[in-house]
Amino acid sequence: MNISVVIPLLNEQESLVELHDWIVSVMQSHQYTYEILFIDDGSTDNSWQIITNLSAANACVKGIQFLRNFGKSQALHAGFHEAKGDVVITMDADLQDNPEEIPALYNMIVSQGYDMVSGWKKIRYDSLIAKNIPSKLFNWAARKTSGVKLNDFNCGLKAYRKNVVKNIDVNGEMHRYIPVLAKNAGFGNIGEKIVQHQARKYGETKFGMDRFLHGFLDLITIWFVSRFGRQPMHLFGSLGVIMLAIGFAFSLYLGIDKLFVNPDGRLITERPQFFIALATMVMGTQFFVAGFLGEIILRTKENRKRYLIKDKI
Repeated sequence: MNISVVIPLLNEQESLVELHDWIVSVMQSHQYTYEILFIDDGSTDNSWQIITNLSAANACVKGIQFLRNFGKSQALHAGFHEAKGDVVITMDADLQDNPEEIPALYNMIVSQGYDMVSGWKKIRYDSLIAKNIPSKLFNWAARKTSGVKLNDFNCGLKAYRKNVVKNIDVNGEMHRYIPVLAKNAGFGNIGEKIVQHQARKYGETKFGMDRFLHGFLDLITIWFVSRFGRQPMHLFGSLGVIMLAIGFAFSLYLGIDKLFVNPDGRLITERPQFFIALATMVMGTQFFVAGFLGEIILRTKENRKRYLIKDKI
């Protein structure tokens, strides 16, 4: 099979038929073998019934329905698990991603040897203040922190080799950082393509301004996990050593001063250096304990389900 198209969605009943017909038209015109995977992330409208009808009419359409809303990352994880195509394309269900871009993305993976290709919505039709400016700041911070030189991390239109999606773990809200996850997993040949962005045709966006705050917090998380996720003691132990060294230095200073320099001076416990030494040594001990706990948790953690599937077609 050439292509798997993975489409996470939440309450997009108006656009599903039009999106399906558009994708099918592109696939047939290029004679691709394909499957379309709709991942219904707990929709409360008629989305699942429409997916069921599309599957009955087109054997290439498959669907997964979550029991409730678990988030876009979990929807992509489920879609990646089910995908059978040699190349996996992800796109949003709101018709803002153009299916006509699929052949070019597919060729960049197959012919040019990229592990993944990320879309870049260079010209956007979103609100300047609500989305464009925060998005630019977010992408700048992501580039500086991750080292992945992309202009648009959050574009839903992306293409992957099959072995990429089978070997990365998309969880929490990490769908924004799939290129970083791919790089950390060893798939470093990441390309970018300018893609056409279209104004939303139906309904309203499901994401508010809070997604940028969450995005920056997730950026810190993925930086930490990529640097210290396998060896948390390297971070917490280093901080612990620094704190204990500071505490020991102040303690040594107080001891020498009291015994040899100023034996008749104030009590050690009445001097501010004593409290600095005490606080830093306690903090250093706590950092060491956090590092030990992190190592223990890392070695004893169990794989737990992050979403529940209600139905599948």
